[in-house]
Amino acid sequence: MIKKINSLFVTMFGLGKITKIPGTLGSLVTAIILYIFFQIFNLSSQIILFCLIIIFIISFFAVAAHIKNKENKDPNEIIVDELIGQSIPIYLYEISHGTEKSNYEALIFYCVSFVLFRFFDIIKPFPVNYFDKNFKNSFGVIMDDVCAGFYVVLSFICFMVLSNI
Repeated sequence: MIKKINSLFVTMFGLGKITKIPGTLGSLVTAIILYIFFQIFNLSSQIILFCLIIIFIISFFAVAAHIKNKENKDPNEIIVDELIGQSIPIYLYEISHGTEKSNYEALIFYCVSFVLFRFFDIIKPFPVNYFDKNFKNSFGVIMDDVCAGFYVVLSFICFMVLSNI
């Protein structure tokens, strides 16, 4: 029973078991869910942050248990790491803009964030590739996506700085 629950957690309720583009689907579903929570339900950012931190912590143990007896230490079905990585730029955008944005502006940001996250997660620039190659455990599985999420944040910061010049 625990193994089944763990599998549902790391695969985002089985979404990761879809053989075509599971990471992209995980990122897309994350963006959609966060859009609904922030824009439609207007959930408190503190509640969302609490949930994301809990997911982040549990992920290390859940991923470790899921890959324990597997040869491939970063199987495609594990997509909870995409949830974590994609959440970083979206969450930071939401807390930095508060209520001073339109739903259309937020939708554009979410779409660009999604595309940039997938870009960095796929091309794996340093240090994304460092974690991916050197840590064949739950830490590596999760941290490469965390780094990709921060690359998205850095990209937006660079865009904002350059657009104000």
